[in-house]
Amino acid sequence: MAIALGSLLLPRRVGAPVDSLIADWYPMAFLLDTYAVPLEFKHADLRELARRMLERPPWWFRLLLGLRDVIMGAFGVKTTAQVRAAHDNEHRLDFFPLLDSATDELILGEDDRHLNFRLSLKLQRNASGPDVLMATTAVRCHNGLGRAYIGLIRPFHILVVRSHLARAARWSKA
Repeated sequence: MAIALGSLLLPRRVGAPVDSLIADWYPMAFLLDTYAVPLEFKHADLRELARRMLERPPWWFRLLLGLRDVIMGAFGVKTTAQVRAAHDNEHRLDFFPLLDSATDELILGEDDRHLNFRLSLKLQRNASGPDVLMATTAVRCHNGLGRAYIGLIRPFHILVVRSHLARAARWSKA
C-alpha cells in the first residue's frame, strides 16, 4: 500500500473501496482516485487521526489554497474562509465540512456552483497487519469551469493527498 523511501512511507494509488459511504458517487465522478498508506499502530480514533492529518497544513499547501481562493473567488466560487465560516468546529475538519461518518469512515465535502466533491477517509482495519488509511476523492463537475478547474489542479491534488496521508503515517509512528 505504500512505497518506502528511507524511513518515509509514500502513499500509493489503490482501487476505490467498494464498501465506502461514497461508492454511489463513483459512476458519475469526473475525478475519482484513492490513495492509501499503512499506519504504524492500530488507531482507535479516526476523527483524531484525520484532524491531525488535515489541520495545520504545510506552508506550500496554504500558499496553494490562497492562490486557489483568489483565482476561483473571482469566478464566484466559495473560498476556504467562506466554507470554514459556514460550519462550526464540530462539523468540520480544518475547512472541510464533515458530512457523514461511520465507525471507520469520515466523509468530508462541499457542494458549489462549479462542482461537488467528497473525500472519504476510511480506516481499513487488519487483524494480522497494519491498519491502512485510505483517502478517496470523488468529484462531480457541473460545468466547464468545474472541468477546467479539476484539469488544472489534478497534479496538485495528487501531491496534497499523498502529503496528507504521509503526515498521518508519520503521526501514527509517534
